[in-house]
Amino acid sequence: MQAETNAGRHEDSGRLRLNRTTLIKLIVVAGIMFGFGYALVPIYRQVCEALGINVLTQKDGTVAPPTNSQVDLARTITVELDGNAQGPWRFRPTQRSIDVHPGEMATVVYEVVNTQDRTVKAQAIPSYAPQSATPHFKKVECFCFKEQVLKPHEARQMPVVFFIDPKLPREVKNITLSYTFFEIGGAVTAQK
Repeated sequence: MQAETNAGRHEDSGRLRLNRTTLIKLIVVAGIMFGFGYALVPIYRQVCEALGINVLTQKDGTVAPPTNSQVDLARTITVELDGNAQGPWRFRPTQRSIDVHPGEMATVVYEVVNTQDRTVKAQAIPSYAPQSATPHFKKVECFCFKEQVLKPHEARQMPVVFFIDPKLPREVKNITLSYTFFEIGGAVTAQK
């Protein structure tokens, strides 16, 4: 009888050890998954920058306004505007499209409203269609150059100042400028 009791105790301690080992492994896997998910945004940004894919954001000051350039009045390009929100806000362009001549400076405005009772930090990522237009779409000023900190229920209008390089292929008559605005992790710092 005592041998059965000892065997039962030994079996229970073996199960307990196995359960603890399994729990530790699950916690480690969950931690690794969380860390990987948290690191995806900066990794995505670095990979896209390195490969020139999706041209995320141009650094401040890298695009100078055109000087002594000729505006091509013989061509008109329709720039269609789109906004996608991935987070706790409303995000949209204030107009759906704008007609511009290559070489002409233009300004469009996007509006964002934080619908939460908390401060959020966000980033906008631009994309262009057709992709052949990407190197010819030159932003001089853009809210996508920096992370945005939005206070609870704050509404903000954010301009994009751009021009289209006259070297844009002639067959391109429409360009879609689309932004995806998403919340990013990390501590929210006070904005000056």
